[in-house]
Amino acid sequence: MAENLDGQLVVAISSRALFDFEEENQVFETGLAPEPATPAAPGAPLGVKKDAAYMQLQLDRLDVPAKPGVAFSLVKKLLAFNEVPELLNEAASGAAPRKRVEVVILSRNDPVSGMRVFRSAQHYGLAIQRGTFTRGAAPWRYLKPLHANLFLSTHLSDVRAALEANVPAAQVYPQSAHASDAHPNEVRIAFDGDAVLFSDEAEAVFQAQGLSAFQAHERDKAAQPLLAGPFKPLLEALQRLQQAGTSRMRLRTALVTARSAPAHERAIRTLMNWNIEIDEAMFLGGLAKGEFLREFEPDFFFDDQTGHVNSAARHVPAGHVVSGISNPLR
Repeated sequence: MAENLDGQLVVAISSRALFDFEEENQVFETGLAPEPATPAAPGAPLGVKKDAAYMQLQLDRLDVPAKPGVAFSLVKKLLAFNEVPELLNEAASGAAPRKRVEVVILSRNDPVSGMRVFRSAQHYGLAIQRGTFTRGAAPWRYLKPLHANLFLSTHLSDVRAALEANVPAAQVYPQSAHASDAHPNEVRIAFDGDAVLFSDEAEAVFQAQGLSAFQAHERDKAAQPLLAGPFKPLLEALQRLQQAGTSRMRLRTALVTARSAPAHERAIRTLMNWNIEIDEAMFLGGLAKGEFLREFEPDFFFDDQTGHVNSAARHVPAGHVVSGISNPLR
């Protein structure tokens, strides 16, 4: 009987989101490998086809673990939900292990470079066994058979396609600060509200009519739940993971939004209507989010507006949710 991932939180992630492959990516973009330790012979070619140069560099570094990337902390902590004593005891008794989290590499890398990705994961003790490497082809189409709850990638087009296929997805900013190590037993995730957890209905009012109209609209509709945004399914999956409970790992969530009173009430009531609990809510009334996120110290933050993502990325791992009225197709 074939295995399946039913009941698990499935995270699909690109190799550049998980590991720091920025130097290698520069080789791919330019087609030129780093300067060798010894000069090339006179008349030797200065460069080779960029795909070949990149593959050779990854092969040369096969036994050199890649450095952790922006989403490394998030992945490592989520995988720790599989290491709780009750699950380990089941595995020791010979029962089939019931993993709670599955992380799958979904990458535009080639299969040769994929060897280094898996070796790097093994080096850091990341229990990642599945991966798809497409050598430049769009990998997002494999999200459907994975039943993925989240897709993280540095490729904007793949993130757009995933969101259009109703998979929560974000473009990882490789220049983001890395997560703090202050909370080793707690996964911390922060979300923007409108166009992320909620639909962009209210944001459309704000952009078309201004702040006063937005506040009045949200006050009048305070008792009417907002429609779901692209990340509601992920928040629901995270709540199920949290309710499963472990003695070793916890989950802490935060809503970090530009809303302020009186528009706060509709957001809170919407979450209550969904039977979803969050641990913290920050109604910042347009203040820059970065410094507040610095204090919350999330393993990842999701927002639909590039200005907020850039503000956050100076302090915490951050990703762009390319959805809603702020992200028209170009």
